[in-house]
Amino acid sequence: MLAELTHRCPLACPYCSNPTELLGRADELETEVWADLFRQAADLGVLQLHLSGGEPASRTDIVELVRAARDAGLYTNLITSGIGLTPRRLDALEAAGMDHIQLSLQGTNAGLADWIGGYKGGFDRKMQVAAEIKERGIPLTLNAVMHRHNLDDLEQTIDLAVELGARRLEVACVQFHGWATRNRAQLLPTREQTETAKRIVAEAEARLRGILAFDFVPPDYYADYPKACMGGWGSAGLNVTPNGTVLPCHAAESIPHLTFDNVRERRLAEIWYDSAAFNAYRGTDWLPEPCQSCDRKEIDFGGCRCQAMALVGDAGVTDPVCRKSPQHSVVQGILDSVAPGDAPEFLFRGKKPAEARRKEPT
Repeated sequence: MLAELTHRCPLACPYCSNPTELLGRADELETEVWADLFRQAADLGVLQLHLSGGEPASRTDIVELVRAARDAGLYTNLITSGIGLTPRRLDALEAAGMDHIQLSLQGTNAGLADWIGGYKGGFDRKMQVAAEIKERGIPLTLNAVMHRHNLDDLEQTIDLAVELGARRLEVACVQFHGWATRNRAQLLPTREQTETAKRIVAEAEARLRGILAFDFVPPDYYADYPKACMGGWGSAGLNVTPNGTVLPCHAAESIPHLTFDNVRERRLAEIWYDSAAFNAYRGTDWLPEPCQSCDRKEIDFGGCRCQAMALVGDAGVTDPVCRKSPQHSVVQGILDSVAPGDAPEFLFRGKKPAEARRKEPT
């Protein structure tokens, strides 16, 4: 379960997958509601809990929430920018039962990282936090969201992950949801960058086996076949937004005809098993052609529903990134229209265009 504790965040990343209409502090679930939800999740069969945001450390009760998750018997991973994690707070989180930290990385140097994150001094602070994590021996995953502006630094990113003592590196090429959709022309890497990244990751996996594990998420738009959304819609995971809305995947609220239940009104198990939204695209009976007749239908389940919605305005069709999709030409049209050097300025998360007029560092 991904628990999005808050949309508040010191960073303003233009690739953020959170909705463009961000929830405020007043909308967030109270500590005791989250604690009860963690118990419900454990009873449902959830094993791993990811505490995310925004920046989860923006919540003053983050230590209490980690303790509640541990008391519920959940393996707890803190997904964080590192901003706000002081040595004292790290000690308190570790004592409360935090099992793992996933630290975001916007670039391998301050100029690039602070520009992408929209937060001056963020990179240096992140490196300090990473050193504190390494000193304590807390298991660390480095989450590097890769795009046109930092994918050429992939080898340096891998070296930095080893230097920081990370056990796993997520080379996560940007997925176009939320704010990232508005910045697609700036973020979409070239095909050449993508092919080079595949080679670099494959070589690094062989060279660093036993030292650093890799999760590689290549750009969807260059794929022959789509990825299975969340391992299959309503199959392996769920998300809870800051106000308690329960979703089958992070971007599901972008599908306008679906109505999602809230934990304030309904128990988590009821939502998981019986809600119309979770059952809308569960399994394979709903699949359209050509998916219904495809031998991959139980591999990718027709691909991403939110991506289909974003690209062609219909969540019920084959994911257009699939080469067999009748709408595949839409993806090719996007690739043909995005030329390096022609991209507009970023629209930074949570900022109006006039506030976000920045230039890439040289």
